[in-house]
Amino acid sequence: MNSILNIAAYQFVRLEELEELRQQMLDALNARQLKGTILLAGEGINLFLAGTEPLLRDFLAWLRRDQRFAAIEVKESWSDNQPFKKALVKIKNEIIRMNHPAIQPETGRAHFITPTKLAEWLDRGTDDLGRPVVMIDTRNQFEVEYGTFENAVHFNIQKFSEFPEAIKAHQAELADKTLISFCTGGIRCEKSGLYMREIGIEHSYQLEGGILKYFEDVGSAHYQGSCFVFDEREALEPTLESIGIEQSIRKKQA
Repeated sequence: MNSILNIAAYQFVRLEELEELRQQMLDALNARQLKGTILLAGEGINLFLAGTEPLLRDFLAWLRRDQRFAAIEVKESWSDNQPFKKALVKIKNEIIRMNHPAIQPETGRAHFITPTKLAEWLDRGTDDLGRPVVMIDTRNQFEVEYGTFENAVHFNIQKFSEFPEAIKAHQAELADKTLISFCTGGIRCEKSGLYMREIGIEHSYQLEGGILKYFEDVGSAHYQGSCFVFDEREALEPTLESIGIEQSIRKKQA
């Protein structure tokens, strides 16, 4: 029986006094015997944590008492074992590195589409205006190998900071399409969505909550393979059960 609750969450919000906040969060994790990683930056917070359900939910309640994190949304899955070795809280320049300072999700989001609405568009092949829908995978090449949306476009990038130049190089050929950018949990698309709008791609959206939220709300429809996750579970199937890369690749190629 799955006994360990796993959560992934992020929030773009202006943060200050990061070292003090880092110590507070590390103390809160250790007091509840939780493991995983929290990233803090001036632009917000990104976290992947696991532990027993009562203690992890108690941590979330503690976190949300801080008004800066009151609205943070969490994606959940379960595992038999603890997928992290220890608790880490790190301070970074960006919670997801893009190297494009003009993109600031904490000041406003790009247009987004819910998983259920996306499934409707993919069933039809067009958006509500009749424009062809193209899925844009913003993840790194090795992540794409585990699985992705059917007929999704990806750019064989090795790190997310390569995405701006990659999408710009293909902008002309995608101009008459409606683009949906997606990633694991949504955080990369908070920036990719804004960037696509910045360079003039008007008909573009980000998938709300990423692949994991799509699995939760829709399941496997229009998706092949599994989704890589950054812990010892390696990858999750659309059922949110863990699976290794060899099994995932075999299923994708079947």
